[in-house]
Amino acid sequence: MRLVVQIPCLNEEETLPAVLATIPREIPGVDEIVILVVDDGCTDRTVEVAREHGVTQFVHHVRNQGLGRSFHDGVARALELGADILVNTDGDNQYPQERIADLVQPILRREADIVIADRQVHLVEHFSPLKKQLQKVGSAVVNRAAGTTLPDAASGFRAYSRESLLMLNTITRFSYCMETIIQAGNKQLKIASIPVLTNAKTRESRLFRSMPEHILKSAAAIIRSFMMYKPYVLFAWLTTFFGVLGLIPFVRYGVLWLGDREGGHLQSLLLGSLLLIIAFMSLMLGVVADLIRTNRILIEDNLEHTKRARFGTAGTEPVPDRGADRGIERR
Repeated sequence: MRLVVQIPCLNEEETLPAVLATIPREIPGVDEIVILVVDDGCTDRTVEVAREHGVTQFVHHVRNQGLGRSFHDGVARALELGADILVNTDGDNQYPQERIADLVQPILRREADIVIADRQVHLVEHFSPLKKQLQKVGSAVVNRAAGTTLPDAASGFRAYSRESLLMLNTITRFSYCMETIIQAGNKQLKIASIPVLTNAKTRESRLFRSMPEHILKSAAAIIRSFMMYKPYVLFAWLTTFFGVLGLIPFVRYGVLWLGDREGGHLQSLLLGSLLLIIAFMSLMLGVVADLIRTNRILIEDNLEHTKRARFGTAGTEPVPDRGADRGIERR
């Protein structure tokens, strides 16, 4: 059983030593632990510091490509290394790496495909009341879209089984956190959660420059991921809304016509017709979106098959087959 601990880094020379020092070197049930540093365009001594601390596996980006892309390329490299389990932590030492042994236990016991650490946001001292509330709302929205009950959907301290990595395909370059949960939920993967306490804050977040930017980017990622799997939900609501709204002017026209047969109330007919046309267009867009969703499922089947053919089996144990093969490419 091989565990790969992935650390996305962007100029983390000061905090990386603390991260590396707290990663367990032995975990019951794990035969080998490999540390993988994703250099996302670092311009300081991050890579040199990692090498000084014994890291030998790297993914290098010539320029900064974002957390989502770093996760994507790190996953591909971990699969190449034969990872049975992938743990993702951060280079800023936000997460308690000593809890990695606990994080992987549900996967080792085959009780979960993905395990997400619950940071217990209400206990994080450096989070403002507004940020705590936004984290709570964001988790609720993601849970609604994914059909899950996770307390901290935005946590990046996670463990993934090899099987889940073969089935997931990240697109968002801002952050993969929300996207992978929505995908996993809609692909019927089992997601577990364990509570942890985060370390003291070491620096400001580099994912966003302001809270409004964070909200907008997160919302866009959630909506995009949701639309990939359940587009008919949105268009069904739009069709119903405009359909009902379009019937109101027709009812008004009928009432007025019965009360005043000489009067002309064509404006009600025009407004009602316009709204019903919008409802019909929403219905047609829903049909097209659902066909695209079906096509995406077929493409992901082929992508998983490609992954399995490329990366083969891993570690020291056979990977159980969960059904049809699917896969993904790596640049």
